[in-house]
Amino acid sequence: MDEPRRGLFQRLKAGLTKTREALATQIEDLFAKPPDESFYETLEETLLQSDVGVEMSEDIVEQMRARVAGGVWRPDDLRQAFREILLARLGEPGDLRLEPLPAVVLVIGINGSGKTTSIGKIASRLSGEGRRVLIAAGDTFRAAAIDQLAIWADRAGVEIVRHQEGSDPAAVVYDAIHAARGRRADVLIIDTAGRLHTKVNLMEELCKIRRILDREYPEATVESLLVLDANTGQNGLHQARQFGDAVAVTGIILTKVDSTAKGGVVLSIGRDLGFPVKLIGVGERVEDLQPFDPVAFVDALFPINAAR
Repeated sequence: MDEPRRGLFQRLKAGLTKTREALATQIEDLFAKPPDESFYETLEETLLQSDVGVEMSEDIVEQMRARVAGGVWRPDDLRQAFREILLARLGEPGDLRLEPLPAVVLVIGINGSGKTTSIGKIASRLSGEGRRVLIAAGDTFRAAAIDQLAIWADRAGVEIVRHQEGSDPAAVVYDAIHAARGRRADVLIIDTAGRLHTKVNLMEELCKIRRILDREYPEATVESLLVLDANTGQNGLHQARQFGDAVAVTGIILTKVDSTAKGGVVLSIGRDLGFPVKLIGVGERVEDLQPFDPVAFVDALFPINAAR
């Protein structure tokens, strides 16, 4: 493993500490002896406690039963079978899809999910890679959101398009699109209001923003990313379905994984929602928002040599 990737892995491993303590430690204890019926009951209970979800937990347990019936029972065999089952359910590695340029990253999610911080971290990362980035402060319902984005834009060394609090969000986006084209920006990152799941008119506003993007910036590659707080667990999936009804979500940013034992929700997202985890947040630093790597995720939870 090269040094940059090793650093990312170590941050991921540290960020998954609470989930690992709640999920992996108990499961490793189960693997220490030949499985019996209590093995499957405890396994399912442990998965549910980590917010893997009922259907996914049942599916994983049934897959483990099939592996044991096929002759898998030694601790190392059980561990490897479990890892393979998890990997099969986590899907492909994720990251931002920005090509061909120009690109738009439309960021949606409820207040408090980590939306503003995620935008700032994405802008910092892309700017550091040499991309020309512009931020649109489309959440005009909260002055704090506009001010926080301005601070992040300043840190990242990127420009921001902002109107006064209470302005029409669609007008901000319209102006930002034309600014992005005029300034030859590589990536336009758009913030949106965070109460869309409870306010019908705001949900309609999100649809309006998407229509403006399609009409005014048809040449842009569009990523519509939903920010979910890992602490909400399965409840977050309900939010995702509501947002998905308003805009074509292309992926998930799962934040605050380091502050919860419910990291198992990652396993349910792809199956229940049909769109992938693209980025995962495991800390406060810019580099702690990283592309989702299923293999690294499983390795961080269940190190290959954990019981050796």
